[in-house]
Amino acid sequence: MTNSYVALDLETTGIGAKREKITEIGMVKVLDGQIADTFHTMVNPYRDIPERITELTGITNDMVKDAPGIGDVLSDAIRFCEDLPLLGHQIIFDYGFLVQAAVNQKLEFAKDGIDTLKLCRVLMPGSEKKNLGAACAYFGIVPETTHRALSDAMSAHLLYLELKKRFGNERSDLFEAKKLIYKAKKEKQATKRQKQHLQDLLKYHRINVTVQIDYMSGNEISRMIDKIIFTYGRIPESK
Repeated sequence: MTNSYVALDLETTGIGAKREKITEIGMVKVLDGQIADTFHTMVNPYRDIPERITELTGITNDMVKDAPGIGDVLSDAIRFCEDLPLLGHQIIFDYGFLVQAAVNQKLEFAKDGIDTLKLCRVLMPGSEKKNLGAACAYFGIVPETTHRALSDAMSAHLLYLELKKRFGNERSDLFEAKKLIYKAKKEKQATKRQKQHLQDLLKYHRINVTVQIDYMSGNEISRMIDKIIFTYGRIPESK
């Protein structure tokens, strides 16, 4: 069974690593079953956090406005993980965001992992809810808070320990780290021409946006330009 790992949890602006951004990283390093270190940082997504996300996580725009961008903290996060597998509740979600960020910065990040959600689906009664909060409540684990990265990473770790204690002897195969697979493609860097075209469209159609254009990728700008043209039309050519 896997006894050394990094429990990981992220908070993000939404679902989907190709379109959304990281706002918080929390990690707990566990060596031979004991907590050895923790890693935590807020991350500036360079866009407004949707109200529904603020309501869920409590993370506000003010909390991230002075935080570093993902490009400034990713190398430290990757070094923290060392060669250890990752552990988390629906770990592929968090892993995907880090892989996408790593690919964009031409960094290597490939990991094995253990998913406590998959363990819960096998080991808990079918009638019980399997989200992290519900699973922790079922096994008597009381987190400090919920939907915050470091606390949820710690909860995933404690949940894993409880599952291993109860079921490890008879189902040790479930507690082995397996290769995590997430395919990410590097986003194109935005050109000055793209940025100017977007700024011209926004000005002409009097559209306010909540993202910082200088931090958008070429892919993101292209999608926004296409959406604006489809909704509002092109800028008429001057005669």
